[in-house]
Order: sequence, then structure tokens, then C-alpha cells
Amino acid sequence: MAGLIPDSFIEELLGRVDIVEIIERRVPLKRAGREFQACCPFHDEKTPSFTVSPQKQFYHCFGCGAHGSAIGFMMNFEGLEFVDAVEDLAHQAGLEVPREARRTARPSADLYDLLEAAAVFYQDQLKSSEEAIDYLKQRGLSGEVAKQFGIGFAPSGWDKLSVHLGTDDQRMSQLRRAGMLSQGKSGEYDKFRHRIMFPIHDRRGRVIGFGGRALDDDGPKYLNSPETELFHKGRELYGLYLARKSQAKLDRILVVEGYMDVVALAQFGFGNSVATLGTATTGDQAELLFRAADEVVFCFDGDRAGRKAAWRALQATLPRLREGRQARFLFLPEGEDPDSMVRQLGAEAFSSQLDESQPLSDFFFDHFTAEVDMSSLDGRAKLVELTRPLIDQIPPGVFHDMMLERLETLAQHRISRLVSRAGKARQASTAVRPVQQRTPMRMALAHLVQNPSLALSTGNLEVFEDCDVAGFEIFRELVDFCSRSPNMTTAQLLELWHDHSAQAHLNTLATWSLPGEESRLEQEYRDAVIGLELQWTDAQIKRMPKIVDLTADERKKLLSLQQRRQELIGSLQGEAPD
Repeated sequence: MAGLIPDSFIEELLGRVDIVEIIERRVPLKRAGREFQACCPFHDEKTPSFTVSPQKQFYHCFGCGAHGSAIGFMMNFEGLEFVDAVEDLAHQAGLEVPREARRTARPSADLYDLLEAAAVFYQDQLKSSEEAIDYLKQRGLSGEVAKQFGIGFAPSGWDKLSVHLGTDDQRMSQLRRAGMLSQGKSGEYDKFRHRIMFPIHDRRGRVIGFGGRALDDDGPKYLNSPETELFHKGRELYGLYLARKSQAKLDRILVVEGYMDVVALAQFGFGNSVATLGTATTGDQAELLFRAADEVVFCFDGDRAGRKAAWRALQATLPRLREGRQARFLFLPEGEDPDSMVRQLGAEAFSSQLDESQPLSDFFFDHFTAEVDMSSLDGRAKLVELTRPLIDQIPPGVFHDMMLERLETLAQHRISRLVSRAGKARQASTAVRPVQQRTPMRMALAHLVQNPSLALSTGNLEVFEDCDVAGFEIFRELVDFCSRSPNMTTAQLLELWHDHSAQAHLNTLATWSLPGEESRLEQEYRDAVIGLELQWTDAQIKRMPKIVDLTADERKKLLSLQQRRQELIGSLQGEAPD
């Protein structure tokens, strides 16, 4: 279920790492009985509701609902993808991540090595280019910040990089796959020439592509690496790795449009700056931003193009505005960019402008009220029609409700009664609601998820032949799975069931409070299994024909079911069998 990384390795990895140790390096934990507690790192709170269980190797926040294994924590806290989180934990545990047979679908390590070598080549070329050094000095960049960002220079010439790295068939194939070559009438040549080079890093600090700024008017002003097996523009942000390296959890992250803006802001103390890569802000990028910080400030030009880019950023942001997250917008005067503004105003004044940036709600409603006649009934009705579908995209919570209240005020009408049924259904389906009713099925599953070794005390499941009680097939599958590896932890089980249709439900059951005493756990689990059998027995009795229509065999079966029913009730009541 873990894709190209074998399930057996995921199980071994989670058996080798200690989630308490992993989390404690990033969040101060205090022991609370058999578990550890802290204020949740994923939302603001004053009273600790974040718990970490050494036994389950599982974390859970009773406030915001965040939960998972060490892998899930690394993904949420560090902003990593699943594979990157696994590789980071494996490195800490001294393990080599194996790959399954479908290796060709995974980017090869040689491409990372190639792009790192290209970055070093460009950095070396910068040292010997007076033209490039003069340009950076004119832009006010220091040697220190240029080194920090690995800025380099691609010299003129058609094949300087390829000759340096090698032109044999294998190397040329790697250069092609990495997007470092262009195709012309006369053949292939270096893609980047006579440009200031900005290496683009992934969330683990590996070079995955480049952005190049032209030093003359020959060709586009900025040129990015094309889409490759390593580099996807819509899923990366320039400067994010360095921003997170400077501080694990940022209070605020600033989004700008250009590489030079990011570097200049970092030089003035704004190391929390990132840039989109020549594309409108995507949903994936918005999620990355909010994983890095709870507050995101989009800083764009105040002209028509800048406001269009800001609006697209707002649209990508709305579905991700969970509790505690907020977005703001700072529009710069025409002809200015963050680079020029911070130099003109100074760091303190620029920081004040960020503090006074426009909240998303104001930008949202200003955008629509400018399009309609707010003095007319028709105009206000049009406002509701335009805004309601977008507000419905906001996750349920205080901000969603306040946006509706703001719309009510502007439209001078009760909007909450007009919210579409589809919108209400979507909100109901996305809202996090713990399962309340502790049915025998849910109790049995909860015990297995939290204590897989209990599967060995399940007993014979032959009495459940043809059982169609809701959830029974999942229960049977879970019993079989846990029986094969009874010593696994909750974290190992849930990661191995990562792609199972029941995984979300099991995640919820993993957070249920169960007794800590081993004897009580086993008894409660056995009672849950007995309850399941009682439920199945009642279902079979109910389906029997009327007593007058029964055959002799059916009468015999009914009597057997009724006797078994009494035995099961007696077991649940603690009565000894006759």
C-alpha cells in the first residue's frame, strides 16, 4: 500500500524510530501518565491537548483532530511528502530505503547529483565573471546572501555546462531528463546561457531545477527549468527550503513573484519569503504555505496583472483556510516591487506595511462590491450569487460563519437561509465529527487498531459464516492482518493500511479512549466480539420464516439460534455457562 517503498520497510522503519523522540526534537513534551503532552504545534492553544503515545507510536490532538504516526508528523510539521518523510526518518534510523521492481517510475538519484553538480559549476563561474558580479552588486546583493542562496552564473556559449559535465550518451540523456538542454535546428545545446542562476530546492534541500535571469535582451527576461520528473512548478516554491531551515515553524510567510525579491528580502532580514515559479498560485502551493506558517501574506504589484495574480491566489487559498489559518494581501505602488520597496523604506517600515496588509475578507468583498451596484436590490442579489459558491469552499468553522455574516450585512438580507443544499452537504461531509455511538463493531475495531495483539484472542470466526453485518468484512480482514503481526504498533498498522477504504474510520477509532489495564482491554475486546455474534444471531433469527411456515430443519436451526442467543447474553452479563 505504500507505493514504490515496500510495506515491510514501512513496518520496520516505524518499529525502529521512536515517535516521542522525533516529536520532542521539535515540540517540548511533558509526561502525563503513560503518555506525553504538549500544546499542539498545528493550532494555537493555551491548554495542552496534544498527546503522544509511546505504546501506540501515535500522536493525537483533541483540539484540532490532527493525528498520525511519526511519518504523518514529519509530513505535517516539516511540510514533506510521504516519500520524503520516509527517507528523512530512514536516514535518522540509519536505514537504506529499498525500492520495489517499479523503479523506473521513481526519479533516479543520478539526476539529483547532476543538478547539484550543475549548481556548483554555475557558482564557480560566478566567481570569475566580473559582469555577473557587477550586476549583483548593482542590485544591492551581498556576497553572503548570494552564497546563502547558491546564486551562480551560466556563461555564454552553447555547451559550456554539457562539456563540463560530460557529453557521453549517458550524461546527455541525464541532462535531457533534468531539463538542462534545448533542441535547435543544429542539435541540442545548453538551455541556460548568459544568465544569473538561481537553484531551486525541494523541501529536503536538493536541487531540482533552476531559474535564470538574463543579463541582456537576448531571449526572455526570466527562464525556468521545464517540467521534469523532479521538478513540477505548481508543487514547489522558490526559497521555501531556506525559509524553513531558518525557523522550523514560521509565524508568517511572505509570497512574492520573483527570485530577486526573495533574495533581497532575506538580506534585509525577511528570511520567511518565497516565490511562485512563474505560475499562478496553485492549491498545492497554498497547502505548502500553510504547512509552513499559519499566516500567509501575498505581496503583489497593485496593477491589473498583480491583482489578477492575487485573486487567483485567494481562490487557491479559500479551501485551505482551516481554523487558525489566515491570509493577507499587500499591494505595492505601480512600478515598485518588494526588492525596491524594502530598500526604499527600510526593514522596519516594510515590516509595518506587512502588519497593515489587507485581510483576505476585505480583498474578497472589495473585489465583488466593485462589480455590482450595491445601491440596488438587484445588485445586492448579484453579490450573493457571485460570492456564495466561493464562501462554500471555506471549511466549516468560525471564519466561514463570519464571512456569511459579512455577506448578510452587505446584502442586507439573511444569507444563511440561502446557502445551497449542496454547500451544506459539503460542509457536513468535511466537518470532523468523532464517532459517538460505541457499537460492538466499532469497539472491536478500536481495540484491534490500538492493540493489534488482541487479534490472537478473537476466537473462531466460523460462526460468522455469510455474515453481512455492516463492517464485518473489515473486521475479519483486520483480525487476519493483526494475527500475522501481533506485535505491531498502532502507527505501523495505520501506515500499512494507508490506502485502504477504511483507513479514515480506523484513524478515528485509534483516538478513542480505552482502559489502560491489559486485563480489562482483553475482556472488553472479547465482549465486543460476543456482541458482534449476538448482533449476527439476532439478524438470522429475524430473517427466519413465520413459525407456522418452518420446515423441520428450519425449526431445529431456530432453536439452536435461540439457545445460542441466551448463551451470548449470559456471557455479556457475566453468567457462567451451564
